[in-house]
Amino acid sequence: MKIYVTSVFVDDQQKALDFYTEVLGFIKKNDIPVGEDTRWLTVVSPEDPDGTELVLEPSGHPVVKPYKEGLVADGIPATSFMVADVHKEFERLSGLGVTFTQEPMEAGPVTMAVFDDTCGNLIQIVTLS
Repeated sequence: MKIYVTSVFVDDQQKALDFYTEVLGFIKKNDIPVGEDTRWLTVVSPEDPDGTELVLEPSGHPVVKPYKEGLVADGIPATSFMVADVHKEFERLSGLGVTFTQEPMEAGPVTMAVFDDTCGNLIQIVTLS
């Protein structure tokens, strides 16, 4: 068994697509209309275009808003992405105007940082030593 797709709930699919592709560097994999103003919208890492897809899932369900607000209020990331060097990625993303809620920090064999994806989520980036 392996992970095929995972998702983050986003307030605006187009805004999320722009951020995840233009700022983070993912590439669009699927963009299929599935209803009124809703799309099956996925992005993948350019390093693994046939790998796990991230669904940019609309936040329309009533339980999503309190769920996301609770995670953000407690500083809990919605998901985590592996990067080669957290410090370099922090500098790159900061230079693009990304807001970090946690600057790079060491935690044993892991270096991590957390940023706001502009779509209602905190996202963690990590590097393993």
